[in-house]
Amino acid sequence: MKTLPWSYIARNLWVRRVTTLLTAGGMALVVYVFATVLMMSEGIRATLVATGQPDNVIVLRKGAGAEINSLISRDQAAVIESLPGMATDGDGRRLVSREPVVLNTLPKRASGKPSNVTVRGTSLSGLALRPQVHFVQGRMFRPGTSEIVTGRAVASGFAGAGLGETLRFAGRDWTVVGVFDAGGSGFDSEIWGDADQMMQAFRRQVFSSMVFRLADPSAFDELKASIEKDPRLTLEAKPERQFYAEQSEALATFIRILGLSLSIIFSVGAIVGAMITMFASVASRVGEIGTLRALGFRRGAVLSAFMAESLLLSLVGGVMGLAAASLMQTVNISTVNFQTFSELAFQFRLTPGIVVQTLVFALVMGLLGGFVPAWRAARLKIVDCLREA
Repeated sequence: MKTLPWSYIARNLWVRRVTTLLTAGGMALVVYVFATVLMMSEGIRATLVATGQPDNVIVLRKGAGAEINSLISRDQAAVIESLPGMATDGDGRRLVSREPVVLNTLPKRASGKPSNVTVRGTSLSGLALRPQVHFVQGRMFRPGTSEIVTGRAVASGFAGAGLGETLRFAGRDWTVVGVFDAGGSGFDSEIWGDADQMMQAFRRQVFSSMVFRLADPSAFDELKASIEKDPRLTLEAKPERQFYAEQSEALATFIRILGLSLSIIFSVGAIVGAMITMFASVASRVGEIGTLRALGFRRGAVLSAFMAESLLLSLVGGVMGLAAASLMQTVNISTVNFQTFSELAFQFRLTPGIVVQTLVFALVMGLLGGFVPAWRAARLKIVDCLREA
């Protein structure tokens, strides 16, 4: 079966370039929404996954979905610290950190509106357990003092959280002595201070979580089993990266479902627009279709040509929408994490998988919008076409 050349198909779109651009623009808007939603979901997931280290283990109360819901007593913490298999630093000290985690409400710099921020009590060992954290301003807080350090997103987004400024919470003033960059992870949205001082200030008798590094990551299953079997412990251990990946599921899933629902609704309009454009193309080229059929091109060739034209139109719209969506990678935004109820700063993230999904989505719109007009064009009779011409 003879097929029509791609140059013929592309030329037909160029001849009607105004209509083509308007239709492609409508598709591009839908594709932009679709891609942006996927990029937002992926950005949240990547931010929280990057928060965990592959050889770190986090311990929480059984059934606790987040650190703020977890309780670990001092006796339980002592038992955890005595477990074998923990890595040590250069001085032979175990790399383990007892950490209270609480929420504190602070005003935003731009609007003055309050928002929850995660406040973490930690230590020098806690800093050593997070190699992605490095200071861009100032220094680490001194143990036993009311000094704090703030993540990059907190320092720029909240009043009083910048270097040298003072925050008041838990009944005392805290001086910001450092601002750290956590490599785009969730720690960028946290405030850190000395664990013992935080316990005193917030009048807490228990810790929220414990983090430690394994000397041999393959020994995790054995360590987890020993924690679960110990009757003194009502705790569970998870790889830190797995824990933070689970933290992203609720929010990322909600955004994905909401965004995809809107994209599907908007795509109906784009499909109708493509269908109208292709019907107009068929109506204006009846004589041309008759000529092609008279020259020996079968119905299948006509059907394929009009379908290819619709798919090419949708591909143009898909590329336009994807190009616009890719610019969102330069935008930093924040939202509330459903698991912790605290603010989480993140960036949109475009991956090869999202590019493929977006272009497939655009082509599906073109397929649905172009099939009926292409079928009509293929079913036209030669005699009728030549008579109308």
